[in-house]
Amino acid sequence: MGFEKAVVFLCGTEEYAVPVDQVVSIEKLERVTPIPHLPNYLLGFTRLRGELTPVIDFGRILYNSPTNTATSKVIVLSTDVVNYGLLVADAREIIDLEADVLKQMGLVNYEKTKYFTAVANLEDRMISCVDPSILVNSLEGIREIIEYLHKMLENEEAKA
Repeated sequence: MGFEKAVVFLCGTEEYAVPVDQVVSIEKLERVTPIPHLPNYLLGFTRLRGELTPVIDFGRILYNSPTNTATSKVIVLSTDVVNYGLLVADAREIIDLEADVLKQMGLVNYEKTKYFTAVANLEDRMISCVDPSILVNSLEGIREIIEYLHKMLENEEAKA
């Protein structure tokens, strides 16, 4: 997983990054349909570029607090499991990260934060690197969300 080019985003007051090659797009948060009885980190489903996409709130995952800002963005990520939208406080920039600024994290061994794979230690800031595939696979209840998504897609195809 290369973080040579990364999209930097804000959650709470901290900066995080995901590899640019897994970013499909960055969107404004549009209409999201909430789904009852699914985990609270799931805002619901939305249509992005014609695709039904689950939207996951990164603020709820990290701080158990909803992301609710005027600048919030949805970073649409592509993984081997599912494409999903990650709601963040703001998408800041695309940066190049040299290998020598990336430090492997000791927290990778911590069960709840396996998705933090490295820290970019820059002169005036630190950016935690997030692996979108590990993140989505580590979420409790994600299988149910994916099953629900597949059922919704099957229903759409049946109607077409």
